[in-house]
Amino acid sequence: MAGQDWKGDRGPSFWLSQDDYCPAQPLGGRIRADVVVVGGGFTGLWTAIALKQGDPRLEVCVLEQEVVGYGASGRNGGFCEPSLTHGYANGVRHFPDEIEELERLGRENFDGLLDFVERHQIACDLERPGVLELATTPWQAEELRGELRERSPRRPELKLLEGEAARARLNSPLVLAALYDPVPALLNPARLARGLRRVAEELGVRVWERTPVLQLQPVAGGVEALTPRGLAEARRVVLATNAYSGRLLPRLRTRFVPVYDYVLVSEPLTRDQRERIGWEGREGASEHSNHFHYFRLTADDRILWGGYDAVYHFGGAVGPQFDHRPKTYIRLLEQFRQMFPDLGDLAFTHRWGGAIASTTRFTCTFGSALGGRVVYALGYTGLGVAATRFAGGVLAARLLEPDSPLLRLRLVRHPPFPFPPEPLRWPTLAAVQWAMSAADRTGRRGMLLGTLDRLGIGFDS
Repeated sequence: MAGQDWKGDRGPSFWLSQDDYCPAQPLGGRIRADVVVVGGGFTGLWTAIALKQGDPRLEVCVLEQEVVGYGASGRNGGFCEPSLTHGYANGVRHFPDEIEELERLGRENFDGLLDFVERHQIACDLERPGVLELATTPWQAEELRGELRERSPRRPELKLLEGEAARARLNSPLVLAALYDPVPALLNPARLARGLRRVAEELGVRVWERTPVLQLQPVAGGVEALTPRGLAEARRVVLATNAYSGRLLPRLRTRFVPVYDYVLVSEPLTRDQRERIGWEGREGASEHSNHFHYFRLTADDRILWGGYDAVYHFGGAVGPQFDHRPKTYIRLLEQFRQMFPDLGDLAFTHRWGGAIASTTRFTCTFGSALGGRVVYALGYTGLGVAATRFAGGVLAARLLEPDSPLLRLRLVRHPPFPFPPEPLRWPTLAAVQWAMSAADRTGRRGMLLGTLDRLGIGFDS
């Protein structure tokens, strides 16, 4: 890491440190509301907006521990994809009878997000270059061919590029093939979160930042949310804290694992550096492997490079002490140089990490607690930029429209297989990580991963 002028330690991410931002006041005193939303990330903000759009008379407030988008919503790569099921193949595996409906709902949700951003003039650097799924081994290329054969009847716009055609899109000696999907978007996630806060407040939602919720306790007719300097009482509570949900509802810890993902962002590319790697289409990209990188260009032509490691801490521990991991930063930088050897002179200026929540089926899970007074959604496994909007609609329907067809979906009604408790969880996840690394080297899933596949259990980043 010598020679790097790191600036990322000054804020939780490159995205969150870009703009001047005026936080809302922290909560002081006692307030009452119809619904209290705990968590000011995408899930909480989309839910608050959906509630006010569904019933403008509702008193809705959002309590955020830091500032809106401070967690995974402001630390991700800014890939915005239509899937609600972490990809089509994963959806078929877990929801074969619903996959066509879920694909339709995912595309409608994605289109609704794009329309929302345009109608409300949210300046979040939204662009539509599509994404490239890259093969760097022969067996990955063969799997991409199979994926295209399976999906092309429904998605004729998908295109497989091989050899020089793939490297003409992204000039890297490692790239053997690429499956191009023109639909997904790229955006600045922190600016999206801050735009959602603006729209929510315009609808009448009250937002308090720097307001951690310390405890949720049932009371007559509702729930109290205790904060350091105040108290919020509501008939219903929406828990929208994703990887941090185990703090307020410990029983949720079996529903997900919090894993840490890490990201580097470079200085802006010069014209010469851009010419060396091509990338004229500005597509987002990731590798077709278990341990994969995701990477893209920012609006000012920096390269964002993240992923590969998915770090679990014993007991599901989360906290700011894990936000930086020099070992992973070194690995990411070395792997970047392998992907783009012609960019050996490119310096990286920002680095950060953050916790995401993964379920055993890689999809969001929904539920309730405290006798139905608390509802929650969590577990997007790194694909939540668009899926959180769908989740917000589901949570709003649970409170306002109990007969909604969304609530009859198996995705919504049935939770994923639980993770084992500690001390079994730690060695189990370590074994799965080892098996995934072996599969990336050999192209064979192996006994452990094959067994988990048959049981519908997984672990990913």
